[in-house]
Amino acid sequence: MFGNKVLKGVFLVGLGATSYGMLATFVKLAYADTSSQGLHYTPAEVITAQFVIGILLMLIINLFQKNRKGNKAIKSSSADIKKLMLVGTSTGLTSIFYYLAVKYIPVSIGIVLLMQTVWMGVFLEMILEKRAPSKIKLLSVVIILFGTALATNLFYNNVDLDWRGILLGLLAAASFTTTMYAANKVALTISSAQRSLYMLLGGAVIVLLFAFLTQKTPFNYDIFYKWGILIALFGTVIPPMLLNAGFPLTGIGLGSIVAALELPVSVFMAFLILNETVNFWQWIGVLLIIIAVIVMNIRFKNRLF
Repeated sequence: MFGNKVLKGVFLVGLGATSYGMLATFVKLAYADTSSQGLHYTPAEVITAQFVIGILLMLIINLFQKNRKGNKAIKSSSADIKKLMLVGTSTGLTSIFYYLAVKYIPVSIGIVLLMQTVWMGVFLEMILEKRAPSKIKLLSVVIILFGTALATNLFYNNVDLDWRGILLGLLAAASFTTTMYAANKVALTISSAQRSLYMLLGGAVIVLLFAFLTQKTPFNYDIFYKWGILIALFGTVIPPMLLNAGFPLTGIGLGSIVAALELPVSVFMAFLILNETVNFWQWIGVLLIIIAVIVMNIRFKNRLF
C-alpha cells in the first residue's frame, strides 16, 4: 500500500511526535526534583536549560551538515535569519506558556489544550488567506471542541482545574499555531538544521528575558546536566529534525495524522509515570481529537464535501 519512502516517513514522523509527547512528563518530573541547594527547579531554569543546550546541539549539527542544491551550498541570507528569529520568538513563548501551564494543571489536560492548535490553525488560515474553510474542516473543528470538552472533564460537576493553567495552555496553543503557520512559509530553501538553529536563537531572546524577569532565587545551574540535556533532546533537537525529515516523505495529510500520536503518548506517559487520573470519557475525548485530525487530512470526493 505504501512505498518504502512513505513508510520511512511515517516512522520518522511517528518517532518525532512520540518524542514531543514525552516532553511534558519530563518537565513535570524536573519541577518535582530538587537542586543541590534543596530548592525545586523553576520554569525559568527548566526553559533556559532547554534552549541553551538545544542551541549548542544545533550548532554542532550545523557544523557537520550542509544544505546543497546541486554542487552549490545554500547559505541563509541576513533576511532569512531575521525572519526565522522573529518566528522563533513564538517558539519561546510556546515553551513558556506550556511549561507554566503544566505547573497548574495535569499534563494530560495540558496536551489537550495544546492540541487546540488544530482548529486555531483553521481560523488563522481563514483570516490571513481570506478563504472560508471547507465543510470537512468545520466538521473537524466541531469534533475537536467536543473531544476537548470530554478530555478536560468539562461535563462533570466536580471539575476543579486552575484557570491559570487553562489560560496558559490556550496561549501556548495560540503561540504554537503562529509558529507552525509561519515556519512553513519562511526560508524554505535552506536546511532544516539552519532553520531550527535561528528559530531557537529567536526563542532564546524571549526565554532569557522571561528568566531575567521571573527568577527570584539564585539560578541552579545543575538543571543543565540533571534535566536540561533530556528536555533539550526531546523538546528542541530530536522532534524538529525527525518531523522535518519525515514530512516531505509522507506529505502533509498523512504526516499530520501520524503526528497526532503526540496526544495519546503524552496522556499515556502522564497516566503511567505521573499517576495522573485519566477516566474513560477523557480517553474518548482524546480519541475524538485524533479522529478529527484524520478526518481533516483525508481527501474526500468533492461531491460529498
